[in-house]
Amino acid sequence: MGDPPKVSALITVIHVIVCLLMVSIILLQHGKGADIGAAFGGGSHTLFGARGATTFLAKVTLTCAAIFMVTSITLAISARHKAGTSVIDQMGETQDFFDQSTAPAELPDLTPGAAPEGGAAPEPAPAPGK
Repeated sequence: MGDPPKVSALITVIHVIVCLLMVSIILLQHGKGADIGAAFGGGSHTLFGARGATTFLAKVTLTCAAIFMVTSITLAISARHKAGTSVIDQMGETQDFFDQSTAPAELPDLTPGAAPEGGAAPEPAPAPGK
């Protein structure tokens, strides 16, 4: 049939085409309650009664919906299989992000008024304007 990336791309193209086709067909259809008489209870369609003959657009809509569901499920399964490995899994379990050779020996204390390691605390800077 082909390698998985090409098949997945083909299914995605079919999925998008069917989606656009389904949206346009649904917008073309005549709604159940579109008659002005239906707003006041005088519509020709009953709520749970007989529907009459199924129109061509309704049949195409059902077919598109079925194809849409199949392609959705297929793409979801395909994505799940592709997402089996993560970047962290690919890096290896033994590699350490924080390698000791690149880490600084010791961070200085940067709090105000703290004495440096080698001597007394520095004189505070004079306030501006004094």
